[in-house]
Amino acid sequence: MVQASVIVMCFSYILGLLLTAVPGGNYLVLSLGILIALVSKVIKRQILRKARQSKQNGLARSKAVSPKKQLFPRPRVWLIASLVGLSASFYLDSRVPIAGTNDISNFVPPGNNSNQERLFIVRGNVTSTPRLTRASKGQFWMEAKQFDEVKNEGSQTGGAKGVSGKLYVTVPLLKATGLSPHQEIAVTGVLYKPKAGVNPGAFNFQNYLNRQGVFAGLSGRQINILSEEKKWGWWKIRESIVRAQVAALGIPSGPLLSAMVVGNKAVDVPYDVRDLFIRVGLSHVLSASGFQTSLILSVILSLTQRATRVTRFTIGSIALLIFVCLTGFDPPVVRATIMGFAALIGLLLKRPVKQLSLLLLTATLMLVFNPLWIWDLGFQLSFLSTLGLIITVPAIIKRLGWLPLGVAALIAVPLAATIWTLPLQLYLFGTIPTYCILLNIISAPLISVISLGGFISALVALILPSGGSGIAWVLNYPIHWLLNLADFFGNMQFSSFALGTITIAQMIIIYTLLVLVWLVSWWRRRWWIALGISFTLLFIPAWHSANTLFQVTMLAANGEPVIVIQDKGKVAVINSGDEGTGRFTILPFLQQQGINQVDWAVASDFQDNGSKGWLEILPRIAIKEFFDYSATSEDNILISSAIQKQLQNHPGAYKQPRVGQRLNLGSTVLELINDQLPILQIQIQDKSWLLVGNLKPTELRNLIKLGFLPRSQVLWCPPQILTELVTALKPEVVITTSADLNPKILSELGNTKMQLLFTGRDGAIQWTPSKQFEAFIQSMENKTSAL
Repeated sequence: MVQASVIVMCFSYILGLLLTAVPGGNYLVLSLGILIALVSKVIKRQILRKARQSKQNGLARSKAVSPKKQLFPRPRVWLIASLVGLSASFYLDSRVPIAGTNDISNFVPPGNNSNQERLFIVRGNVTSTPRLTRASKGQFWMEAKQFDEVKNEGSQTGGAKGVSGKLYVTVPLLKATGLSPHQEIAVTGVLYKPKAGVNPGAFNFQNYLNRQGVFAGLSGRQINILSEEKKWGWWKIRESIVRAQVAALGIPSGPLLSAMVVGNKAVDVPYDVRDLFIRVGLSHVLSASGFQTSLILSVILSLTQRATRVTRFTIGSIALLIFVCLTGFDPPVVRATIMGFAALIGLLLKRPVKQLSLLLLTATLMLVFNPLWIWDLGFQLSFLSTLGLIITVPAIIKRLGWLPLGVAALIAVPLAATIWTLPLQLYLFGTIPTYCILLNIISAPLISVISLGGFISALVALILPSGGSGIAWVLNYPIHWLLNLADFFGNMQFSSFALGTITIAQMIIIYTLLVLVWLVSWWRRRWWIALGISFTLLFIPAWHSANTLFQVTMLAANGEPVIVIQDKGKVAVINSGDEGTGRFTILPFLQQQGINQVDWAVASDFQDNGSKGWLEILPRIAIKEFFDYSATSEDNILISSAIQKQLQNHPGAYKQPRVGQRLNLGSTVLELINDQLPILQIQIQDKSWLLVGNLKPTELRNLIKLGFLPRSQVLWCPPQILTELVTALKPEVVITTSADLNPKILSELGNTKMQLLFTGRDGAIQWTPSKQFEAFIQSMENKTSAL
């Protein structure tokens, strides 16, 4: 009875935290608890009535139903649990980071960015080891203490202000080399406020920083070290281990081994290896996780079988503490460490540990310590996969009884983990790593050998660095095989299948079915029904949407119109933007929409090197026909050659249409008007679109004077030429990148019937025949308001 009450309290606390995502969810927990309390009271009365009837009928006392022996908690337990859930929601709200009155983010000038060259000097302490970004810059976290603005002459204003708060700092890579935690530094650079996500499916940089209590960033140019003293910390041990292993194995094998030992937050694994492992379903290999924790504990307990229980407990506890400190207290490692300690205590006391109850208690303890972990993806995936291992692996092994136990377990572990984590992955990312189960089965022995060897190498490296390097060198072949294995599966067709993001309702229904299969014998015997319902919920809506949706999306990209047209199962992508746009803007959107193939791709020369994004898209998305208008400058000719190489396996896919040649892309007709100037005309159903690049004033006036610019209902152009084009063409809808226009011009345009949209401010712009034009940021705000 006590155990059931504790379980109810823990579950109610976690549910209270989860429902903070829903407005008024805290009172939903309270209402639910009161309702269950009332129902349980009615049930208890019925049990008492049956007990009295049984006694009156002369039944044996042993056969009578005794209310005291019921495992179902009493009504007051449910009432207390409802209050616990309500308190959890208020507790989470109180722990959500907010910028204080003296936070440095409050002093960031409005609209400040790296182009305005308004520099500041910020003094403070480094709080993390510098990391390498995709842009090949050094990145670290900094606790700000003081800042001052720099005059144009390079001198300070003399009005230094004391501030507080953390900063996300990026600097040239060489400037960050040699920095360590606790050092006092002064960084000269541009302060800015992080932007929210402006495109569907794109990474929300603002949310990422805000969850860590950071509300401003600093793009640094220069660093002055004010304190050379390097205080001791676990970072020094991590650095010694990484240096020894990288020296022996080089890149990428060395960083990969170190990431498996000390976690990926302490080492820079090359981004191409990260992307590959994430795509094929081996992302858990790139960081220290519960697998490594379990492996350490298993090896220690095996080696100390003949020792006393106290000795085994002591050695195991020390190993777990060292490992969790080395990895930086990541939620998956903390979870595995707590459960490992519980196993050691059970060993010491000679008492079995109930894994499921322990998992729930561990989650509750961690969320009491830091309730914000409830929204940490690592925390969520760690607990879901562990839940799958506890309750689903035994059932799978039982059904695979015809196989040897070791082989059955090898299949059951990745299968169970995938079953319980896939719905959450689809809700967040919309992609399925197609071969992840098979790859995890094949790679499991390699990962175990590499992890164990990496730990031994790390221990030896702390005493004798050359010895640690020697042991790491022995792992060269296993790591090489693992990389080749991941590369082989990553290059297979549909290594990652984009289904499209599912709704929260779909995710909840699928997890409800999993719980029913787990708890209800009828569903357990008919698990295939739950499987069929889940597949129907996932694939039928995705198929229906893809084959009925007509939607035009103009993504928010820098300086170039990037358009995705979804035409009832056919997809066209016009332009790819510069480097980074393909990876961070276009690919996430295509994955969110469940697009695995582009029927038509069009590259036009709207800006220098404006086709680099295609080089990021082509390795991930199949393209049937590629129309290249961009091969006009020397740089773009080189890019076009690289595009042709990537399309060499698809003969006839690459084409260079002539000026004036109309391209029929489904129900869309596209035409390049001028081969020297960036002007595209597109007819999309009953809407005519005109895309005009950044023209010189004389070129623009000549085109208007000669009538070479056709009137269109929708106009896209840079803000510099907006006024002249609007006056000449009088479109119904105008889309441009920035709202940084003369207030007088903005006021005049606002007084007309014309709709004016800014991708830099409003985010991506979407058009459908029924809803017309809608800004992404506004639509997200409307959905939030509706909730």
